[in-house]
Formats: sequence, structure tokens, C-alpha cells
Amino acid sequence: MSSKTEALLSILKLQPVVPVLIIEDAKTAVPLARALVAGGLKAIEITLRTPAALEAIRAVADEVEGAVAGAGTVLNAHQWDEAVAAGSKFIVSPGTTETLLDAAAGSQVPLLPGAATASEVMMLLDAGQTVMKFFPAEQAGGAAYLKSLSSPLAGATFCPTGGISLKNARDYLSLPNVVCVGGSWVAPKDLVEAGDWAGITKLASEAFALRG
Repeated sequence: MSSKTEALLSILKLQPVVPVLIIEDAKTAVPLARALVAGGLKAIEITLRTPAALEAIRAVADEVEGAVAGAGTVLNAHQWDEAVAAGSKFIVSPGTTETLLDAAAGSQVPLLPGAATASEVMMLLDAGQTVMKFFPAEQAGGAAYLKSLSSPLAGATFCPTGGISLKNARDYLSLPNVVCVGGSWVAPKDLVEAGDWAGITKLASEAFALRG
């Protein structure tokens, strides 16, 4: 196992659920991250889907004790460089390209690349990537589909993301080839806009309890 794979697994094993965040206002990033960390969710994926994303990553990386900030929805090498410069400790992509794999190969920051089919998983295994994001999880076949990959593709470990909630998270976490899941339900938009950080800490605590 490579040192980058070990580093990635050490991050993903911090908790059963990695929050997947779309941050519209960078000013909410620090209190939001602190609320998640207080509930036990230290590894936090901030997606590059808004103009505020990089500023949010930088603020969380610099100001939130205990948080491990990562960047999600990284699609190309330029975004990779920006995310790493902002302080990202891990990079997540919804899919995989040769360009992205090249960027990962030249960096010490680990990549969680996306895959949704057996062929994509095999391609990533050939490239030396053994830990992957299964996305979009529910739409691509759900826990039953991922379970069916566990025997023929035993070398792959997954973090499923997409359509996962408190109700179905255990279906994935019970699988032998799943290390954690990604989910946005721990930071709903209405609670973020209301500044209900205690409410988000409660949701984070419920998600953290899924480890048991």
C-alpha cells in the first residue's frame, strides 16, 4: 500500500460519514466546520461548486482546530492546484480522467477518484488507485450493486456518495468494501442559512454514531 493510500484511508477512517458541503457564503464555513467537528465529523469535503469554495477551504484549514479540509468536485489539474494551495488535505472527484491521475501522481495530496462501473474500477486499480468514490451511489445501483463488486473486484475499497441519508447509510457501511460514506444531509441548507450550528452538531453526532 502506498503512503498516499495510507494517508487517504487514515482520513476516511476518522468517521463513518464524510460531510459533502456546497458552501454559498464563505463566512459560514468556519462555524459550520466547527459544528461538524464538535459532532465527531473531522474530515470535511467542500465541493468546488460555488465561487466561495476555495475561500471556504482556506478558512477551515487555517481556523478550525481538528478539521481535515478536503476539496470535492475537482475536475481538472487547474482546480487540483487551486484546491491544494487553499489547504486541501485530500481531493475528491466525481469521475476520473488521465489528466487528473497525472495531477495526483505529481502531488503528495491523496486523490479519491470517482467510479460507477466495473470497467472504471478496473482502470483505477490498474493505475494504482485502490480507494475510490462510488458515485452517484443510489442512482448507479445502490448498496446491492456495490456488494456485487466486492468479490470480483476485491482490491477496491469505496466511499459511496450520492443519494445517501441517515436511513440508508448503514446499508452501505455494512458492506466489506466500504470504508465510509459521503453525505450532505448532515449540513442541510436551511440549518446553515439559519445559523443553527447546534442543530448541525446534533446531525453530525447521529452520523458519527453510525460507526457502531
